[in-house]
Amino acid sequence: MAASLIALALTLYKNNQTKESCWAVENNLKVYSTNYTILQKMIDERDAEIKNLTGDSCTKCPVGWEPHGGKCYYFSTYNATWTKSRDECRHKAGDLVKIESREEQEFLEQKVRGEMTADEDKFWIGLTDSETEGKWLWTDRSPLDNSLKFWSGTEPDNYEEVNPDGEDCARMGERGESAHVMCWFDASCKAFHRSICEKPEEPGQL
Repeated sequence: MAASLIALALTLYKNNQTKESCWAVENNLKVYSTNYTILQKMIDERDAEIKNLTGDSCTKCPVGWEPHGGKCYYFSTYNATWTKSRDECRHKAGDLVKIESREEQEFLEQKVRGEMTADEDKFWIGLTDSETEGKWLWTDRSPLDNSLKFWSGTEPDNYEEVNPDGEDCARMGERGESAHVMCWFDASCKAFHRSICEKPEEPGQL
């Protein structure tokens, strides 16, 4: 009889311990569930904030292009004539660069200076007077703004001794000269130089 009572007591004790363990587990699960809900809400709020900051307002440039001021710039590593350089820019869905502010000119002058590793490293821009001598037009056919001319020294001089056709296309950069924003030169459109392409930045996601 005593043995039976002891066995019953042990069973009741074990059952009680099991119930307490279950209650503890259940309480822990409730706490974990509450914490998970709070954490998930924080993550969702953070993701929404990131989306607002970098969603539709985010812009990007293709690999190899330099972003600045709403434009993407590509500095070619090969030499070509002005026309061929423009064709290459258009093939990349852009065009030879049109410089629309002093700030943009300063940015490009600094970039070009960093790109020049040889004396031959000079860069075509999208400016030409090939239609009418002295009437400089950008590739979009807009005339050169008198307040945004960055010719070096006595340029443009339409030098004809090397090529009788003269110099009807504009380039920028001259290795070895001191840094200066006034760094445009007219040159024969048939000369081989590097070039600067541009196109608008595109909306996208980071």
